[in-house]
Amino acid sequence: PSLTVDTACSSSLVAVHLACQSLRSGESDLTVVGGVNLILSPSVAVAHAKGMPLSPDGRCRTFDAAASGYTRGEGVVAVALRRLSDAVAAGDPVIAVINGTAVNQDGLSNGQTAPNGRAQQKVIRQALKSAALQPDQITLVEAHGTGTVLGDPIEVEALAATYGRADEAPPCLLGSVKTNIGHLESAAGLAGLVKAALCIKHGRIIGNLNFDRLNPNIDLDGTRLAIAEKAQDWTVPDRFRHAAVSSFGAGGTNAHAILGPAPSPEPAPEAAPAPPPPYVVAMSARTEELLAATAAAHRDFLHGAPAGDAEFRGVAHTSTVRRTHQARARRRSGSATGRSPASQPV
Repeated sequence: PSLTVDTACSSSLVAVHLACQSLRSGESDLTVVGGVNLILSPSVAVAHAKGMPLSPDGRCRTFDAAASGYTRGEGVVAVALRRLSDAVAAGDPVIAVINGTAVNQDGLSNGQTAPNGRAQQKVIRQALKSAALQPDQITLVEAHGTGTVLGDPIEVEALAATYGRADEAPPCLLGSVKTNIGHLESAAGLAGLVKAALCIKHGRIIGNLNFDRLNPNIDLDGTRLAIAEKAQDWTVPDRFRHAAVSSFGAGGTNAHAILGPAPSPEPAPEAAPAPPPPYVVAMSARTEELLAATAAAHRDFLHGAPAGDAEFRGVAHTSTVRRTHQARARRRSGSATGRSPASQPV
């Protein structure tokens, strides 16, 4: 099938969810999911400025005390998805694995800038169930994170309720690609998914830009959540190297995806050792008697030598390259016997 998905800002991540369903059901064998946002007319920007919280300085300050709204961004993103078994069988390079996805509806809320935290918790738990993973296995969250004074605290509260239990689990870092490239709107979810996938592949977490001081309405105390303030190595076992991606639409459609590392390629089976090649051992002597004695000496040495190709290779090399061989004797005219000395290389 070829289709267009429009759930506002969560469109591309919802499209990923639909693509995964199509692959799992066998409806498709390969899917291409794309998202695009281009600012080609001032009319949409004017409408956003009248009804949406746009950042006055063009900076998206997700989780920061100075958060004042988002800034619009442009971008085109596309990913190719197929079943893991098919990708491995085909020898495809696998960047990351989508373990599970989920979508739901926000329901009743206080408006576009005040999402429903309970609905966010529910979609996260649905995605965890789909992925068959425990919350403590998620150590990176790519948040929706538009950078609004009210929206960010509601989202972090939902993340704390689902992923934030401290216990003995590794820390879980929060970030948002919107601080790097702006809000790509319909392509935003897919941009976050690509960022998370590349973090998994390279074992490195990208720093959250424009962050100086935590929004006072966000409380991380007693949780394992922390802001990814700078780029850093992601040094956790593969069991914990999972990332979650959130994308929420202005129409109330929430999407959540959980990604993990690609399986390590299985080592190729060891090939049976090839039999050693034949070697030429060159021998020569001035007489047949000496030649027979030389051959017997080589035979006795090689029979008594340790088994192995190297011994034969060394003897062959020495006998052909390092030894001076006897020249074939020529019959001399007027010889009393009429016979030449019996010597020739063998």
